Amino acid sequence: MKPVPVPVMPEIRPGQSIELLKALHILTGDGRMNQDSRRKLKQVYHLYQFIEPLLAGLREEQGDIRLADHGAGKSYLGFILYDLFFKDAPGGSRIWGIETREELVAKSTELAARLGFGGMEFLNLSVAESIVSERLPQRVDMVTALHACNTATDDAIRFALAKQARHIVLIPCCQAEVAAVLRKNKGRDLGKGAFTELWRHPIHTREFGSHVTNVLRCLQLEAHGYQVSVTELVGWEHSMKNELIVASFRDQPRRRPTERLHELLATLGLEELRERFFA
Repeated sequence: MKPVPVPVMPEIRPGQSIELLKALHILTGDGRMNQDSRRKLKQVYHLYQFIEPLLAGLREEQGDIRLADHGAGKSYLGFILYDLFFKDAPGGSRIWGIETREELVAKSTELAARLGFGGMEFLNLSVAESIVSERLPQRVDMVTALHACNTATDDAIRFALAKQARHIVLIPCCQAEVAAVLRKNKGRDLGKGAFTELWRHPIHTREFGSHVTNVLRCLQLEAHGYQVSVTELVGWEHSMKNELIVASFRDQPRRRPTERLHELLATLGLEELRERFFA
């Protein structure tokens, strides 16, 4: 009896590893796809459209590419990037998945070995350890952080700045630190004027804090010479946490964003966070 061929879905890019998509649960064991899988794949490919031109530019300029996926989790993004771009890149190109949960590092290491993705390495390190670890190069070309919760996105930025990354791609998630400071100082600040009405109600405190966090991050990156763009990853019907921040080092003027960063922290009563956003 002839083996039943695995169905090829029109949504899947040519050359994409079917085994990888099964391991990531985008495809079922028999190679099929449901509506939720189509949504996930659409999100991944939409993100790849933003990252691929940056990678192509790096490959044209220098050949080998060094990419660090910070707060990698199950290394969903790293595996897709490797499969679509890095497995055909020059031999010295490499992806490091940096994750603090040892069991996820072990699973990703096993999957990479099974797929023959020799240019991937997974490190069980904190952000502080990853900055000084000899297992990572002194400079990294690109840093990604996909849905890194709360301050993990800020840790990824700190890592990227320390490694002089050419490109930084961030999808922040569930920011709480700024909102907590706004909430703590609310009683003190409410009498300062109508502006504080923006975060008087608890739900507004949370949402305004989330928005302000990303504004501060963009100013921080601009204060280090990066050109920053902010866009929506996919339609809001999928998730409210799909703000995509892409920063590319262009050695731009730093004075104005630095001044604006100071001013915004002072205006909102967030001076205690100054060290985080001026790292």
